[in-house]
Amino acid sequence: MWKFLAKRLLQMAITLLLFQAATYFLIDAQPGDIADIMTMDPNIPPTERQRLRIELGLDRPPAERFLIYIRNFYTGNLGVSFQEYPKPVIQIIKERLPRTLVLFLSASLVSFWAGFVTGKILAWRRGSFIEYASTITGVTLYTVFTPWFALMMIWLFAIKLGWLPAGKFLDPVKWIGAPVTSNMIFIRMILTATAALILMFLGFWLSNKVPRKQRFFVRLASFLLPVVAVVLYWRLSGMGPYAWDIATHLILPVLTVTLIAYGGTMLLMRTSMLETLREDYIMTARAKGLPDNVVRDKHAARNALLPVWTGLVFSIGGSISGGIITETIFSWPGIGLALLNAALVADIPLAMGAFTIIGVMTLASHLIADIGYAFIDPRIRYH
Repeated sequence: MWKFLAKRLLQMAITLLLFQAATYFLIDAQPGDIADIMTMDPNIPPTERQRLRIELGLDRPPAERFLIYIRNFYTGNLGVSFQEYPKPVIQIIKERLPRTLVLFLSASLVSFWAGFVTGKILAWRRGSFIEYASTITGVTLYTVFTPWFALMMIWLFAIKLGWLPAGKFLDPVKWIGAPVTSNMIFIRMILTATAALILMFLGFWLSNKVPRKQRFFVRLASFLLPVVAVVLYWRLSGMGPYAWDIATHLILPVLTVTLIAYGGTMLLMRTSMLETLREDYIMTARAKGLPDNVVRDKHAARNALLPVWTGLVFSIGGSISGGIITETIFSWPGIGLALLNAALVADIPLAMGAFTIIGVMTLASHLIADIGYAFIDPRIRYH
């Protein structure tokens, strides 16, 4: 396994370098630059534009600028954003990346769990009316036009019903005089939610160790106690209203992405489960007289999980680039929206920083998928 990891890490480093080179020269090949955009006033003399190009390093040849960028990148310096000068790119990424990760990671995990559970049940009960209706619903969600569906979600829940905000990260009016910044509250929300999820997971794991009659109460307590603890924490800290404002703005984009991702996950799990149920070892397990839930969950579903696991990991890796449309429609200030704005104004350092994050996460997702195969399917071994 360690030899395999060493080879993959070397491959990832080479691939990332080639990806950075291709991305940099493609962005640099765009007509015009940030100096032209920032000095569009015809009254500004050409000497001022040239001074700005020299200050930003745009007067040097592309190859030299790329080598300087690579040297700075691998020493931890991603440069300074042109459009938000002199704000460092690394600071912008630190602000934007957690918002994108929370949005798409939570949507991916919820859609994966819901699609996995419903997909295996529908395949097990093939031919029922619920299976037909669920399949049609899944196909509709999977093939829906994302911008239209997002706008319809805004129209229904924000405009027509008025339950949720239409977009953005927070309501500025409610944050007037706030004792802390929104990023501090958001990071604290991530930490508390992560701690609660870990406690829930441990509780559900421990519930398998107790007698069956007590299992339901242990699982119920494992769910309720972390939720109550989080609510009490935010209420006693006095920051609850600010956290709630961010949470309400997060619900609608998460719900939209979850529904779209759920359709594909459910259909993939159903198809994979149907193929697995035809295998000989499933017939053998049934012939042994094993209970249906054991055959379905421990024999069929585990092997059918492989393609669904691949889809989950790759969706997380590509969530940053794939979230540009969603973040634009909901005005969600994540890394995808920052990448779009940087590309429009030829902000090369910020665009390269965002693209590099996309490349790193995509390469890491491939590695995580390969490692996960060995745990899901014991027949897979790496040497």
